[in-house]
Amino acid sequence: MDLKYLNTFRVIAEEGSFTRAAERLGYTQSTMTFQMGQLEQALSARLFEKVGRRMVLSQAGRQLLPYVERVLEAVNQMHCFTQDLTQCRGEITIGVAETLLCYRLPPLLKAFHRRAPQARLLIRSMGCYDIRDGLMDGSLDVGLFYENIGGLSSQFVTHPVGTFPVVLTAAPQVKALGPDFVAPDHQVPLPFLINEPNSIFRQMFEGYLREKAIRMDHTIELGSIPTIKHLVENEVGVTFLPRFAVEDALAAGRLVELETGMEEPVLSAVCAHHKSKWISPLMQLFIDLCAEAKDGCTRGERSESEIGRASCRERV
Repeated sequence: MDLKYLNTFRVIAEEGSFTRAAERLGYTQSTMTFQMGQLEQALSARLFEKVGRRMVLSQAGRQLLPYVERVLEAVNQMHCFTQDLTQCRGEITIGVAETLLCYRLPPLLKAFHRRAPQARLLIRSMGCYDIRDGLMDGSLDVGLFYENIGGLSSQFVTHPVGTFPVVLTAAPQVKALGPDFVAPDHQVPLPFLINEPNSIFRQMFEGYLREKAIRMDHTIELGSIPTIKHLVENEVGVTFLPRFAVEDALAAGRLVELETGMEEPVLSAVCAHHKSKWISPLMQLFIDLCAEAKDGCTRGERSESEIGRASCRERV
């Protein structure tokens, strides 16, 4: 039985789709179909069944999945049995909140690949709630996200990464219009540019607006933090983001901070994993690098502006 087939089976189960799994693995649909056919023939069991237009795990597939995960984890342990990280050929899957991925993670990834050049990092840009769920169901090894979402039960081990202020910003020309985000019960004739509804900083600011009965003209929802910044710099509206994500634009004068009645809003980032997860040498390296980055920022050894200039094009 080929281990590639087991890995393909697991990825299909994680993605919930042959198409998405094929994209993630870089396989064609025919390769996926062949591998699953070979695996089903070897096990004499139907692993997937069609429900409507979707392929879902059969009862046999659901029973097989825990065994496959244990086998692949054992293989990963074998790849990392050496204490020399430069020889480690394992892989880890990490879910990262987009702002952290774009503006905080690039130096850490560079350090990781320098220390473990043969390892594979599978990085997913995800919402914080999805990261929490991925850690719970085992589809992620490690998560880097904001613990402000809550729901981090005793099932998780968390390592603090840093506490970051969140700011309301706009272009200088927009600020000159005099938008008021302090006085209650009025309309602000500007759009609010932000990412998806489950964004923790979006929830923080929209909660504040509800408390103050402040109404925005409308909301423009976008999937890219750099695009949001670009539009706000070009006088489209206002946004509410971690300071490190807009620090370069604030320093250059392309954006300015707007006053609110919020009491020092902050986000607390953590590196987390499920408590039952085997901590591979690669996972430990990533956790240690997160701690080093936090300590470095505390001592002033690494400025936020250095990280803030990093582009989202550095995604893995």
